[in-house]
Amino acid sequence: MTQNALAHAWVGIDVSKEKLDACLLRDNDKTTSLLVDNSAKGFSKLLAWVKRNAPEAQLHFALEATGAYSNAVAEYLVEAQEKVSVVNPALIRHAGIAYGFHNRTDKTAAVVIALFCKKEKPALWRMARPEVRLLVALVRRREMLRDQRIQEHNRLSNPGLPKEIIQSLNKHIRYLDKEIAHLEERITMHIQNTPALQADKELLLSIPGIGETTAHFLLAELPEVSEFEEASAVAAYAGLAPCERSSGSSIKGKTHLSKRGKAELRHGLYMPAVAAIQCNPLVKALYDRLRERGHTRMSALGAAMRKLLMLAYGVLKNGQDFDPKWQEKSKQPAPAAT
Repeated sequence: MTQNALAHAWVGIDVSKEKLDACLLRDNDKTTSLLVDNSAKGFSKLLAWVKRNAPEAQLHFALEATGAYSNAVAEYLVEAQEKVSVVNPALIRHAGIAYGFHNRTDKTAAVVIALFCKKEKPALWRMARPEVRLLVALVRRREMLRDQRIQEHNRLSNPGLPKEIIQSLNKHIRYLDKEIAHLEERITMHIQNTPALQADKELLLSIPGIGETTAHFLLAELPEVSEFEEASAVAAYAGLAPCERSSGSSIKGKTHLSKRGKAELRHGLYMPAVAAIQCNPLVKALYDRLRERGHTRMSALGAAMRKLLMLAYGVLKNGQDFDPKWQEKSKQPAPAAT
C-alpha cells in the first residue's frame, strides 16, 4: 500500500478519574467503542485495541484537557510515537451541539471528540518538558496538602470535640504546615535552577495581585502560551469565558461564566483576583465598572479572575513586564516614517 493510499482513523477519548471511554472512527465513518481503566494497564490495552482494529491506518488521538486525569494517557501515547491532540473542553462542547449531540454521556462525548479530531484537525499536543512536569507534580502536591490543612482547621471549629481529637488535629496541622513549607522551598529552588521558568516567574510577579504562590501555580497549570492564539482562548480554557443565556429574540438572561474548562485554574485565581481588585489598576477598574452596572459581587469577581488570567497570558506571550498603560500605548498611531 502506498503512502497516499493509507487509511486514516481518529480516536476520541473521554477522560474521567477512573475510566477512559474511547471511540475509534474510521474513514467510512464507522465507530467502535472501548472502555478501559485510566491507568498504565488501561493505556496499553487501549493502544493495542486501536492497532488491532485499525491496522496500517494513520492514527490521530484526541482528548479533552482535564489536567491530571488526561496528562498521563496523553504522555503515554506521545511516548509511543502517536499523534495526540489535547483540546479545550469548551471547543468540544460547542462541537457536540453543532454535530447534534445535545445530551452528553461519556460514550457520546468520545464520539464527538473523534468527529472533532477528524473534521477540525486540531494541533498536536507537545508533551511538557521534564522540568515542567516536575513543577506540576510539586505544585499539585502542595495544593493537595493546603486543601487538607483547610479541612483539618475547619474540623477544629466543631463544637464539643474531645481534648484528644483537638490535640490530634493540631498535630496534623503542624505536620501539614511543615510539609507545605518544604514543598514551597523545593518549588522555589526548582524554578531558580531553571532559567526559562525563572524568567516567566519574574514576568508574572510584575503583575499586581500575583505573588510567589500564584506565580508558581500558574507556571504549573497554564499550558505553553504558544498553544493559544489570543488571550480570550486562555479564558475559555479555564472556563472563564462569558456566556449569555438567550432564546430567540424575547428571552435573554444575564451573562455568566461558562465554567467549562480547567477548574483548578479558576480555584487558584480566586484569592489573587480578590487581591488584584485592591492593587491592580486594570482589574480594579473592571470590577468597579461592573459593580456600578449592577453586576453581583461574584459576577464582577469572576470577570476580575478572567482579566487577571489574560494579563498573565499577555506578559508571558510578549515577554514583557506588566504595564498598566499598555492598552493606551497600543492604540496610539505608529510614528510616521522619515
